[in-house]
Amino acid sequence: MNINRQTTVMQGNTKERTMQITTPKLIRWAGLAAMGAGILYIAIQAIHPLDVLSSVTTARWAIVHYLSIVMDILAMLGIAGLYARQVEKTGWLGLTGYLLFSGFWAFSVALHFIEAFISPVVATEAPKFVEGLLGMVAGHASDINLGALPTVYALLIGVVGYVLGGFLFGIATFRARVLPRWAGGLLALGTLLPVVLSSVVHHPFDRLFAVPVGLALAWLGYALWSERRDHTAASVSGSTNLQLNPTTAK
Repeated sequence: MNINRQTTVMQGNTKERTMQITTPKLIRWAGLAAMGAGILYIAIQAIHPLDVLSSVTTARWAIVHYLSIVMDILAMLGIAGLYARQVEKTGWLGLTGYLLFSGFWAFSVALHFIEAFISPVVATEAPKFVEGLLGMVAGHASDINLGALPTVYALLIGVVGYVLGGFLFGIATFRARVLPRWAGGLLALGTLLPVVLSSVVHHPFDRLFAVPVGLALAWLGYALWSERRDHTAASVSGSTNLQLNPTTAK
């Protein structure tokens, strides 16, 4: 009887430890994803070639946009973890910011896929189409009709997704006081810069606006990762003490 009882207790403790370790690891990985996205967001701006037709068929163009796809996926994973960590404190403001900001990165995956795998292939056969895509990103008028795509990119994705979504998510993070407040403030400020300074700083120099946003994502991601690491260590230590105390009492 006692042996069976002890075996059941040990199995239950093992399952509990497994759950305690696995769940924080998922949150930590989300923090690492946010860190990676922030670092890539800054690095890509430094190595991005000019948005001209001759750049589209180069190896540098391909590498930058392969990395951009990775960055977009990491950003979506990282932002999901950041939101999950503070969901109880951010309310509707955080939910709205999360959905809009994540939508920007989701659309960016599709756009970067086109730029990485389609534009180089059709650059020779349909140069006007590729130049139209380049002009859309750089904010130049296009000689080809791309339908509603430029409007969707500029307004729904650029203004609503990136600017408004990033601003709301940053403010919600600042108010929640769960993750570093000033990292949330930096995110809110960074996403507003293109609107405030777009008339002064033109493309491609406006890529500098990505620096504060990238720093904010990396900062928040590191805070999430290091916080969960400490929490995991404390949980494992506490579980070990609980198992040793009954033995000591005997």
